Amino acid sequence: MSGDSHPRNGDALLIVDVQNDFLPGGSLAVAEGDQVVGVLNDYIAVFSRQGLPVYATRDWHTPDHCSFQAQGGPWPPHCVADSPGAGFAPGLRLPEGKATVISKGTRQDKDAYSGFEGSDLAERLRSAGIQRLFIGGLATDYCVLDTVRDALREGFAVRLLEDAIRAVNVQPDDGAKAIAEMRQGGAVPVTLAEVA
Repeated sequence: MSGDSHPRNGDALLIVDVQNDFLPGGSLAVAEGDQVVGVLNDYIAVFSRQGLPVYATRDWHTPDHCSFQAQGGPWPPHCVADSPGAGFAPGLRLPEGKATVISKGTRQDKDAYSGFEGSDLAERLRSAGIQRLFIGGLATDYCVLDTVRDALREGFAVRLLEDAIRAVNVQPDDGAKAIAEMRQGGAVPVTLAEVA
């Protein structure tokens, strides 16, 4: 990969759903989900050094959200608004007072895997002059995949942080399939060594 993966003006870091309920021990744990935290902190440091913006999405569900099994959804209750499980991973060093937090899945009757769905994320990015997104977080085969899909659909260039994502893998190859789909759609996989 060339220096084209070095962050520059017009770039933003977008961290997807690195929340307690998705970490080991959480109600909807992603295997090795905690391992993205340190790598994402390194990406945050790179972007912060250059004064580039950092965005973070979070599931922010009602207690009776439609995605929960009790309501006929596929998942156990997770990331209920204002609960400890909905909090960002304690080790995640989001820039104090500078990171833009996007809440999604806030309506009881509508799920949102993508950070763009039902939010003003696209408008915020455009008004900030963002053209390219560096995207990592949880989980590869759900919220990262859908966020990348929508970012590309909205016309943003995408760099996929391959060393800062982990998959649920309901089926063993779901993560690999998701990465293949994102690459086919136009996302360019990068690692910290190429970005820093």
